[in-house]
Amino acid sequence: MTTTIAVTGAGIGGLTAAAALHRRGIDVHVYERATTLREEGVGMHLGPNATRLLHRMGLAERLAEVAVRPDALEIRAFPDGRTVARQEMGAAWEEEFGAPYLTVHRGDLYRVLRSLVPDHRVHTGRELTGYEEGARGVTLHFADGTLTRASALIGADGVHSLVRRRLAGAAPAVYSGDSALRGLVDAADVPELDPRLMYMYAGPTKLLLYPVNGGRAFTYVVVAPTPEGPAESWTSGATPAALDEALAAWPPAVRALLGAGHDVRRWALYDREPLERWSTARTTLLGDAAHPMLPHHGQGANQAIEDGVALAVCLDEERPGAAGVAAALARYESVRRPHTTRVRDGSRDGTHHRRSPERGDTTEKGNTTMANNLNNNRNNNNVNNLNNRNNNNRNNDLNNNNLNNQVNNAAWVLANDVEANLNPLAANVAA
Repeated sequence: MTTTIAVTGAGIGGLTAAAALHRRGIDVHVYERATTLREEGVGMHLGPNATRLLHRMGLAERLAEVAVRPDALEIRAFPDGRTVARQEMGAAWEEEFGAPYLTVHRGDLYRVLRSLVPDHRVHTGRELTGYEEGARGVTLHFADGTLTRASALIGADGVHSLVRRRLAGAAPAVYSGDSALRGLVDAADVPELDPRLMYMYAGPTKLLLYPVNGGRAFTYVVVAPTPEGPAESWTSGATPAALDEALAAWPPAVRALLGAGHDVRRWALYDREPLERWSTARTTLLGDAAHPMLPHHGQGANQAIEDGVALAVCLDEERPGAAGVAAALARYESVRRPHTTRVRDGSRDGTHHRRSPERGDTTEKGNTTMANNLNNNRNNNNVNNLNNRNNNNRNNDLNNNNLNNQVNNAAWVLANDVEANLNPLAANVAA
């Protein structure tokens, strides 16, 4: 009996799953509601946990053509933007973790992944409206009135997943109070920035810049409080005036970095509680459909890539037959759900690092959460008082020692998550 897998959603996670399944000789088809395939967005981070798997899929050279391996992360302080700390990355991280940390335009990664999936296995204009499971498989219903049958359905249909709603019920979204303004600026328009570096401006609002498009452009991300939650979308349009407002406290020299930016997008940051189950005997979830998370560890797409490879491994090892499919989906969930919940919780806790004393986050809860997370870093810095600034002392400065602790913490929390919590199922097999 041939095992046929239907993947709904042709995003990063869906394409990774399809590519990994196809490489293992498993019959897989991807169904995408959009009539044309294109990946919107700006830049993204690929941690060693993801690049290791992508390299094993034969994509090392393709990624090297479009991505950047940043040499370091520089932290620049409010209000004058001076450099106060630097975290080396580049070759040091690649040597330690066995794979590089990359920054890449989302569209470039999308095209690289798309190249691994044959055209006849990707079906556009197919919006899933429902499905039924049976003893012999699952039947998918599409908005155009067509049906298709498969051995299993993989819901990779994003944060508003229909498959998740059917499988696990509605998961209420809670607005975090922040939104991220994102866009691109040509590297030629910001000659003061080195296209081999990442930059974080730490102050009342956070500004992150990192190179993409082979170093020809920078993605910028401005995280700022927004009283009312906009629509939950990372492609909503915004105006340059919104950037000016978000960076109003910064001096003109910093604001000018984004003066040549274009196509500003607003991403309202919402959070959800983790699901208690992902799978049935015929259906499972991956990526944002399974575990939407705040972006503060830059692991959303990375976890979707891990999901896709882990799922392919499970299905390959358990096939064929209905019992094999059910066992494969159960195994996949058993290893991925606890892991992604830990990563999601870390991303939620990361909110506390990204709030500065200028925003008044000096509560006992905030300090305790940050202290617990900071104690995970390998330098074991004594930073329990990182956020314990007197509320009356608004000198709009961040002292050098605390900033070094911040950058070490940010780097090592990510590093520890990449290495210590990396799912062995996805890490130790050829992708």
